[in-house]
Amino acid sequence: MTTHTVDRTVDATQELAAFLRTRRERLDPDDFGLPSRRRSRRTPGLRREEVAELAGVSIDYIVRLEQGRGLRPSADVVEALSRALRLAPDERVYLFDLAQQRRPRNAGSPATTAVPPLARLVADLSPLPAMLMNHRYDILAWNGEMAELLLDFGTLPPARRNAMWLCLMHPRIREFYVDRERVVREGIAHLRAAWAAHPEDKALTDLITEFTTHDEEFARLWAERDVKVNGRGNKVIRHPDVGVLALQFEVLMPLQDPDQRLLIYRAADDESQSALDRLCAR
Repeated sequence: MTTHTVDRTVDATQELAAFLRTRRERLDPDDFGLPSRRRSRRTPGLRREEVAELAGVSIDYIVRLEQGRGLRPSADVVEALSRALRLAPDERVYLFDLAQQRRPRNAGSPATTAVPPLARLVADLSPLPAMLMNHRYDILAWNGEMAELLLDFGTLPPARRNAMWLCLMHPRIREFYVDRERVVREGIAHLRAAWAAHPEDKALTDLITEFTTHDEEFARLWAERDVKVNGRGNKVIRHPDVGVLALQFEVLMPLQDPDQRLLIYRAADDESQSALDRLCAR
């Protein structure tokens, strides 16, 4: 009977070698239009020289990688190997982590609509106010409680369903937060982090240009270059119907859809909970 043991610590070099070998051996030469030559193949999958050719590296380099001889492939080589081995997205991430390289972002377009399962989750979170946004604060979905708390975003043109735009430009929301400058400052620090992480997003760059051009407060705070990803915190709002509410918020990023952010509000004290209950019962 064969027993398998797992090392208590990860030897990234050896795991990288083993991972590359197993991914190579599972491939079918027929899928690549390569001569099968099955009788002459002593191992399943592609040959090392075939992977080398597909990845644009030398055969010796592939040999040394698969033998765990201490090489650390560059990000470009890791990307080339990922394509050559036809790795799935999660496998690609794993390979970048083993190589200790920062993986490039996928070049796909940012989310502009809510993924249906997440839209249903937003509705199911009732009675907690919840909404779904993308990395540039575009509001993609919201429940009735969030509409009562902040604004019915459905009354706005789609181009104006943006949480930062509302905070800066919307007459009602501009006066909504008791500590407005802190809220705006934290929002801009978060937006700067998103801007650096998504340099290819022209819509985000255009949005920042609009804010900088038309809002002196944004331009001043943007120039300070504060950076902070704010996933949890507190806000105090001044609601026109139920008065002051102290709220806690949590921002969650789904693993399957990391460009979408789920924002959930909860009352921070009993008085605010009573006010929130009255608001949502209307």
